[in-house]
Amino acid sequence: MILESALLYVKEGTAVQFEDDFKAAGQYISSIPGYLRHSLNKCLEQSDKYLLLVEWETLEDHTFGFRQSAAYQEWKRLLHHYYEPFPIVEHFEPIPLK
Repeated sequence: MILESALLYVKEGTAVQFEDDFKAAGQYISSIPGYLRHSLNKCLEQSDKYLLLVEWETLEDHTFGFRQSAAYQEWKRLLHHYYEPFPIVEHFEPIPLK
């Protein structure tokens, strides 16, 4: 399992519309093979800051399967104009603790 994370800073005054569009965009990311789940978390200290977490089976499910799909073009159309600055996306893998 790979965990994708992105800190999203949305333009001031667009948070409500961003959240609505994000809900609509969920259908696109969730349609990709290898997608497991995602969550969007709103920062308590900064009202225009969010944390996006997406679980993928493999890194390639995100970097190739999603980003090179028609679904990604719809995701991008719905969401990318909200970000300022554009987010840095990082990927993490779990460390076995036992």
